[in-house]
Amino acid sequence: MDAEPLILVINFGSTSTKIGVFRGEEAEFTQSFDHGVGDYPKRFADLVEHRAFAEQLIEGVLSEHGYKLADFDVFVARGGAQVFIQSGAYLINERMYEDTFKFGGHSHPGKLGTQIAYGYSQTYDKPAYIVNAPSVDEFDDVARLTGLHDIMRQSRIHTLNQKEVAHRYAREHDLVYKEINLIVCHMGGGISVTAHRRGRMVDSNDIIEGEGPMSPTRAGMLPVLPLLRLAYSGTYTQEELILRTVKTGGMYDHIGTDDLRKAEQMIADGDTYAQIVVESMFYQIAKQVGAMAVVLDGKVDAILFTGGMAKSHKLVEYLTEKLSWIAPIFSYPGEFELQGLASGIVRVLSGEEEAHEYTGVDVWTGFDR
Repeated sequence: MDAEPLILVINFGSTSTKIGVFRGEEAEFTQSFDHGVGDYPKRFADLVEHRAFAEQLIEGVLSEHGYKLADFDVFVARGGAQVFIQSGAYLINERMYEDTFKFGGHSHPGKLGTQIAYGYSQTYDKPAYIVNAPSVDEFDDVARLTGLHDIMRQSRIHTLNQKEVAHRYAREHDLVYKEINLIVCHMGGGISVTAHRRGRMVDSNDIIEGEGPMSPTRAGMLPVLPLLRLAYSGTYTQEELILRTVKTGGMYDHIGTDDLRKAEQMIADGDTYAQIVVESMFYQIAKQVGAMAVVLDGKVDAILFTGGMAKSHKLVEYLTEKLSWIAPIFSYPGEFELQGLASGIVRVLSGEEEAHEYTGVDVWTGFDR
């Protein structure tokens, strides 16, 4: 493709819809719609109704900015509801489209991106891709086992933003991502701290199933026996306890806010318990980084901070003081998911990377035992 491609980027989350138009890697416009917390997907009778709402939203925004769907050279979505796959771009095929009806629950909006992008590709005869979907799995085998043979660790990471930040760091320092070792810390409502060894995310904490640091909304790693006693105490149903550990746990469970800015104001106002809670969260993040440094045998080229909490000067200062002996530290506050989707497609269209074929088979299928 001689001219820079015109790319439509769509990214669905549990509480927001993000839309972008890119000319190559340059954004012509981006827009984010916050749908509010709570049961946003349950507002719709089914996924068909939700998809109709989403398509109307996308097409209305494009029309307001003077674009038609037929204008685009390529459609790209974050993806969701696939089997575990390699990192990079995948051309959306019929098998992937069908899998969005099998995996990921009935109402999760993440699957809409794949479905809508595939629909546009069929209508306008243009390619559609996903890039660095949440189901990317690049773990080393030794990272998969736990102390129980019937429980295996799985790769659930903020893949899209982590990969984009890693590529940005490499470009800025005239390095090749696949030739360096990084620890990337995505710090938002959930926190993922990941070892990137020469382009592969070989180990990380599971942000869905309850590992790693306490975060603003997630309990993180908990002692097993007290959790089992709580589960069998009769105080909570299974769903209530799951909600408490992954949605209303962490900092929120302790001090009633999931906003680090508010927590820091509480500390400034003299709340000593808020201070120990926040410092404990910072401490746990640093400890997880140390674990990932061991994964990389101490050979770490840089530690990268990203996500909304990376905007906190207090957090960055704390982590820098704790961790700068391991490797140089660089901060990329906020998230770069729309840019990451566009950049991933540009790498494919330029020939720098090759898109994968989706087969519907997990990239890792278990051990022989």
